[in-house]
Amino acid sequence: MGEVVVELAKAAIVVALDMESSFDLEEALRNHPQLQENSATFVTLTKGEDDRLRGCIGSLEAYRPLYKDIIANAKSAAFSDPRFEPLSVDELEEIDIEVSILTKPQEIRYVDISDLKKQIRAGIDGVVLEYNGHRATYLPQVWEQLPQFEIFFNSLCQKANLPNGCLEKHPTIKSYQVVKYKKGS
Repeated sequence: MGEVVVELAKAAIVVALDMESSFDLEEALRNHPQLQENSATFVTLTKGEDDRLRGCIGSLEAYRPLYKDIIANAKSAAFSDPRFEPLSVDELEEIDIEVSILTKPQEIRYVDISDLKKQIRAGIDGVVLEYNGHRATYLPQVWEQLPQFEIFFNSLCQKANLPNGCLEKHPTIKSYQVVKYKKGS
């Protein structure tokens, strides 16, 4: 199934660039019925030998079929991530596409930061941080760039437009895991 979800994401981007794709969605849906089950995904685009981020958009909750979520998030990662210019045809051959399928986020009940630290599994858990109308998430893959708990959470606080050390305010924390599929273009 891994190759199918990555190829589907690539086909969505290719079609959005007004190019032809040989991907056969009907055949994929016949051969992989799980594509029609509601799932939450993130599509991450990277570029270059150093895997520079080029776009990343996703869903935290499963509210539409997997194939529709992948198509929407692939197009958004390529053309609507506010951190980047829309992907160009010339860049298409330079990007790698990763599709992460998320488990349902589960709230972590914790007493204090030390207790939270014991419950979070670096490299395994994706994290959603919510506080006072602000929300941000990092996929488990982000632990590779931010392997220390304090640095990871300070960065996540900033991503949510909250000050460093926002964990002291006891925000709601949810964790999830992903199955990820990646392939170069």
